Amino acid sequence: MTTLDTAKLSRVGGQLGSNPAGVYQDGNGGRRYYVKTLESAAHARNEWLAAQLYQLAGAPTLRYVTTSAPDQIATEWIVLEKKCVAHFTDSEREQARQWFGVHAWTANWDAAGFNGDNQGVAGGQVLTLDVGGALAFRAQGDPKGKAFGIRVDELDVLRRDDANPHAVKLFAEMTSEQIEQAILVVVRIPDDEIRQVVLASGGSPALADKMLARKADMARRIAWNE
Repeated sequence: MTTLDTAKLSRVGGQLGSNPAGVYQDGNGGRRYYVKTLESAAHARNEWLAAQLYQLAGAPTLRYVTTSAPDQIATEWIVLEKKCVAHFTDSEREQARQWFGVHAWTANWDAAGFNGDNQGVAGGQVLTLDVGGALAFRAQGDPKGKAFGIRVDELDVLRRDDANPHAVKLFAEMTSEQIEQAILVVVRIPDDEIRQVVLASGGSPALADKMLARKADMARRIAWNE
């Protein structure tokens, strides 16, 4: 696995999101990476862990790469065909909605992005471009505290919160059947695989327990609707 040391790379581009960042290029074929410097090592570890959970669920993201600096997070640079939800076709919106349950499970309040720019398209596939707002931290590094609990209120909030208009535009029109199918994406993940990924990615046993409890809460939501 590649481990990036940005001190040995050339910076060739600037910041795109809300955190200090840049585009870096290596000397071996000119491979490029987008590297963010976050508020703390804990925040960086949190995003890495969230990305591994997305991968476990099958939800497409950018490819994350380990870094030598503990407070940095990096993804391989790719050329996007679309960089904003507002430009999606109806079929691309349907693709994005398949992963609504994963966003809710991981408490990714920034799933759509402040400007609708956390969803993009590459090679015809819809990707979540940044998972820095998932799990225990907000996108800019503030801890969520008790707001990240064992109830998955995001199943409602991501579809109804006027303060998150791009998420509402993307998810509000989902039918009950679409929501159930999105929840099942998470519910079908084996408990032991969730625990293994959390612990292998630097998470605590308590976080593993919380993610299992959130999965169970989502399963109950399906039962309530039946």
